[in-house]
Amino acid sequence: MCTLSKGAVIMMSGRVGTILRSMWKRITQKLVNKLILLFTSVIILVVGSLTIISYQMIEKESVNHSIASTTNNLLLVNQNLEDYLEGMQQLALPQLRYNDIMNAIANENRDYAARMVIENYLRNMFYSRNDLEAIYLYVADRHQYYVVTRETYNITVRKGINTDLPKLPWYKEAMASTANESFQSFVESRSDMGYVAPQASFMAYHRVLRSIASRHPQAVLSFYYNTSAVDEIMRNIPLGKGDQLMLISPERVPFYVNSLPLYERMRDSGVLAQIGEGGSGQVTWSDSNSNQEYLVVYDAGQKDGWQLIKPIPYRQIYEAATTTRNWSYVIGALFLGVSIILVTLTSNAITRPLHKLSTQMKRFSTGDFEARAPVKGHDEIAYLSLHFNEMVQRTEELINERYRMKLVEKNAILKALEAEINPHFLYNALQAISTQALKREMFDMADMVDALAQTLRYSINGKDIVAACEELRHIERYIGLQKARFGARLRVEVVWEDTLMELPIPRLSVQTLVENSIKHALEKVSSDILIVISAESGATDATIAVRDNGPGISEDKLKVVLDSFDEKWEDRESEHIGLKNLNTRLKLLYGDQAGLFILTDETGTEMRMQIPRGGVSHV
Repeated sequence: MCTLSKGAVIMMSGRVGTILRSMWKRITQKLVNKLILLFTSVIILVVGSLTIISYQMIEKESVNHSIASTTNNLLLVNQNLEDYLEGMQQLALPQLRYNDIMNAIANENRDYAARMVIENYLRNMFYSRNDLEAIYLYVADRHQYYVVTRETYNITVRKGINTDLPKLPWYKEAMASTANESFQSFVESRSDMGYVAPQASFMAYHRVLRSIASRHPQAVLSFYYNTSAVDEIMRNIPLGKGDQLMLISPERVPFYVNSLPLYERMRDSGVLAQIGEGGSGQVTWSDSNSNQEYLVVYDAGQKDGWQLIKPIPYRQIYEAATTTRNWSYVIGALFLGVSIILVTLTSNAITRPLHKLSTQMKRFSTGDFEARAPVKGHDEIAYLSLHFNEMVQRTEELINERYRMKLVEKNAILKALEAEINPHFLYNALQAISTQALKREMFDMADMVDALAQTLRYSINGKDIVAACEELRHIERYIGLQKARFGARLRVEVVWEDTLMELPIPRLSVQTLVENSIKHALEKVSSDILIVISAESGATDATIAVRDNGPGISEDKLKVVLDSFDEKWEDRESEHIGLKNLNTRLKLLYGDQAGLFILTDETGTEMRMQIPRGGVSHV
């Protein structure tokens, strides 16, 4: 016989693994197969688990039921047995005619009347019961015996001699017994019967009759009971085909067994020695000859200690559980088949719309905006298909809008490039005017022109975010230009923390606030106006405030200003455009944490610009 090498085994294992992986890939390649596999696995697990659990529960219940029912039956049979044995003992005691029987036994060899007394006594006992095969009266001193039996249709009494009877075990046991009795079993052997007893005898009961005065044994009565005695004793226990039952005496002698080989195996294994002398119980025994396990239930009589033993094969106990399990498997298999069909139909109903949706998605991914998935029903797949169609339509609209925006953006860039020329031209012109003013020693005019030029240069430098110190220098030049107009009426104070000098802020943001104070406070009154520019830091943000002591903003006008912050960019108007633009820039640059806030009353107006300390995060 050839053997495979290690390399061949590894190669074969690799091929098997490749085949299994290929099969698994094919099975799980489609969603419908995955659903069928999932639900089939769940059904198998549920049915298998329920079958196993029910089988184990029925097994346990079967064992408990067998123990309980068998124990009760054995208890009843043991009561029958004790009553039957008591009847044997009462029959063997001639209580009313004891002296007459003893005299007849003593004189039977020389007195015919005595013999008639003995024969009538034996006949009366034989007629009193239907379960007797024969009755023997053995006269101990003369080794003679009388026997009454049923021969054909007649009851006959015969006489004989047997000198070997005192040598037999049952005879010696009866003589030595304090109860003057012994029981004889015919299960294992009939060689020590002593008499020619009928073959149908179930058991024999021997009773010693002693002289009341001298206690000397005068005779031995022997009763041979037929098998009807078994039926009488066992009437409370059902014995089916193959059931085993054993009746064992207190001396461990079997008096009734269904199977002698089984009894012998149990005796040789020592399991019978485990059975107690009183009460009931059960033990488990493994029969190595038949490879079977038995539940051995027993009951021992409390009065005489006779034992009834019933070995029950576990296979027989589990028969109902096994039948139930097999039927569960059959029903489970049918249920599994029906479920697979239903799962397949349901899975196809689910995956077919998904397949159509997937096909349209592939068309859409290639740039085909005519792709549309059919919408049927009101389930989640229909909802998904509907939104896919809306997504395709919206995407097409966005692409068209984006294309239009690109055209607008291109035109805007061209216009911005053209507009950029004008500020540079103005800046260069202002520098020329400043030079001419200096030549003519018009120094105030030159300073104003230089401040205007620096302001214009700062405005067009292209940076959107600047340091706070740069913004403050620009504000200083801007205030200088405004003072040339308003003179001493305009007073400005700056309260700025040193730690915030390098704070990144939007370019021209502070100027917008200062310009608003000049427009709505200084230009509205003829008195002096104080503008305070301040900045302070918080835990997570910095607050820049511009406050004036002007007349304040009316409630209606404030509402118009605040409402303009929420308008769309396309709907902006010319008034308040500076504050709206600043609020929009703050939201775009720093997110929703930043913003512009306005506080006003009759004592003045304060505009606060709140900026996160983390810097720009949305550009």
